[in-house]
Amino acid sequence: MPRPGAMRVQEKSKDFKKSFLRLLKNLKPWKYLMLMSLFLALVSSLLTLLCPNKLSELTDSISKGIYPSESRLELVMQQASQNLKSGNIINKMQELLINSSLSETETTQIKAVLDKIQSSSNPNEFQMDILNLPDSVLIQLFEEIKIDDITISVIDQLSMIKLFASNENNDVLAKFNQLPDSIKTVIIPEVDMNKVKSISLIVGTILIFGAISGFIQGYSLTTVSNRFANKLRDSICKKINRLPLKYFDIHETGDVLSRVTNDVDTVSHNLNNSLSTLVSSITLFLGSILMMFATDWIMALTAILSSVLGFVVMFAILGKSQKYFNARQAELGNMNGYIEEMYSGHNVVKAYNGTKDAIEKFAELNDKLYVANQKSQFLSGLMHPIMGFVGNLGYVAVCIVGALLTMNNIITFGVIVAFMLYVRLFTNNLSQIAQAMGNLQFTVAAAERVFEFLDEKEMSLQDDTKKHLSKSKVKGEIEFQNVRFGYDAGKTIINDFSIKVNPGQKVAIVGPTGAGKTTLVNLLMKFYDINHGQILIDGVSTSELTRENIHELFIMVLQDTWLFEGTIAENIRFNKDDVSDREIWKALKTVGVHHFVKTLPEGINYQIGDNDAISQGQKQLLTIARGMIEDAPFLILDEATSNVDTRTEELVQKAMDKLTEGRTSFIIAHRLSTIKNADLILVMNEGNIIEQGTHDELIKKGGFYENLYNSQFEKIV
Repeated sequence: MPRPGAMRVQEKSKDFKKSFLRLLKNLKPWKYLMLMSLFLALVSSLLTLLCPNKLSELTDSISKGIYPSESRLELVMQQASQNLKSGNIINKMQELLINSSLSETETTQIKAVLDKIQSSSNPNEFQMDILNLPDSVLIQLFEEIKIDDITISVIDQLSMIKLFASNENNDVLAKFNQLPDSIKTVIIPEVDMNKVKSISLIVGTILIFGAISGFIQGYSLTTVSNRFANKLRDSICKKINRLPLKYFDIHETGDVLSRVTNDVDTVSHNLNNSLSTLVSSITLFLGSILMMFATDWIMALTAILSSVLGFVVMFAILGKSQKYFNARQAELGNMNGYIEEMYSGHNVVKAYNGTKDAIEKFAELNDKLYVANQKSQFLSGLMHPIMGFVGNLGYVAVCIVGALLTMNNIITFGVIVAFMLYVRLFTNNLSQIAQAMGNLQFTVAAAERVFEFLDEKEMSLQDDTKKHLSKSKVKGEIEFQNVRFGYDAGKTIINDFSIKVNPGQKVAIVGPTGAGKTTLVNLLMKFYDINHGQILIDGVSTSELTRENIHELFIMVLQDTWLFEGTIAENIRFNKDDVSDREIWKALKTVGVHHFVKTLPEGINYQIGDNDAISQGQKQLLTIARGMIEDAPFLILDEATSNVDTRTEELVQKAMDKLTEGRTSFIIAHRLSTIKNADLILVMNEGNIIEQGTHDELIKKGGFYENLYNSQFEKIV
């Protein structure tokens, strides 16, 4: 069994499939709300997948607006080239020789070009020779062209043709500033604002609808998870009241509390995140792959392979680091347990000069925790950089391959932008799927622990209990008839126990530890069902009475004082709303604690907290006052004075004497001096009554009771 301070390591489900299906079955009352939430998560994811392609279109539209129009430049080039390739160019040159007043130089140049053309089988070979003629000649040979009401002169056409006829870089953007103004005007970049507005409106609409879907989905799943958690807590609360006392005897209080609080919170918190994250992440993950391949398969393979390479590295590190995380949890549990032990036993450590050993042991545990923490946190800290590396590796690969494809006119720049978004969707959602699956494991494990608690065997039903005893009419007679009981089938604790207690008698039950004293009281209160025989209250068997009816007939003052956070008045009138302040003061006075209460700032309205300086004896007196208010015919005092000093014991004893007046009382005590005045003392050993009688009678017998009584004085000597 782990030490009380040990930290419980988060478990995984024993049967994930079965527990997950049961979890879904328990969510059935909210199935439509859940289906709507998951559908909206799907819709939101699909809308997200549409954005990259739309952004790609938007990028291409804008990029076209910052790059000269090659199509219009080509149109200008075609029309200008038609002038150059015209079959009439030779005739025009011949006409110029005859009709025009050319200079001697111009005439010589034209004749030289004509001679070359006429002597060649391909006149187009001498286009550059024609272009090298003087401008005064070329103006007469060529015609102006008009595009979109913009007139391009012959000189401008010729300048353009000569510019692009050179062997230098023919990039339009690089030579844009060298072009004539008329041609610049024709091919000047212009953003198609109508298209940009249209795409922007679509993207904006997608994002708005995605955000609305995400908001509704988140709100719906939050509602489902919190309502489910509320239902679980309500079921647990009802279940606790139906569980037999045996369950709490064999289960640690911390474990029960963990199921009620931590496990329910785990289910509520992780359920809200895991399901929606799984649906959206899987949709985005698969959708991003499909969209990448639909856009360009080369880029898709580049993005996926580069990302998968990074994930292989990450998972390899995770596989190596798991043992360090487990070691960290174990060492943290050991450290917490040791600190709690040393803190609770600090006085003992000091008294026995164990400080040095305690410090050395702490240092040893601290060093082990340091090493485990260092390794686990270092590896844990690597996850974020690795995830960044995976994403950046994908971006770099996409940019490099995309640039090469763009240069070869296979894809546009917008496709690169789209793929950078797809890479992010692919890598982020792959890691989110792994995280969501882990959270779902813990969610199902927590739900499994809650379901285990809800499946525990309950106390027997009380459908056949028709009788009812009114505490105002009960005489106070109790009889045990051949009662036999054992917590386990093979071990009997109470053997054929029989006794009759008359109304108003004060019965003391004594015996060594494990004799069956408290078990006897538990059977009387019907906390456990007897295996054989019966217990009668005023001649009515407890099997014919409800547990609630039996409980209202008894006042119980236990060894452990129980005061909850609230006023003194609220503690004393616990579960009784019709008790006046006057009755509370009367009860306090009866048990002798009213003077103390009067010294408090607000009297009975004083708020009791965890750190109040109220002594154990005063707490015990307040619980006895609570019993006085209850005013039931039977009283059970279970070691009510064991935790107080001798002086306080006298005060508590006097208060108990007043409480027992007129009631049939059962007193369990180890301090035999407190039950000397009992009407009947039952001496128990190994589940049997071995002696019974008054104190004086049992002392005279010189038997087990006398040895037990004298032994308490031997310890003092």
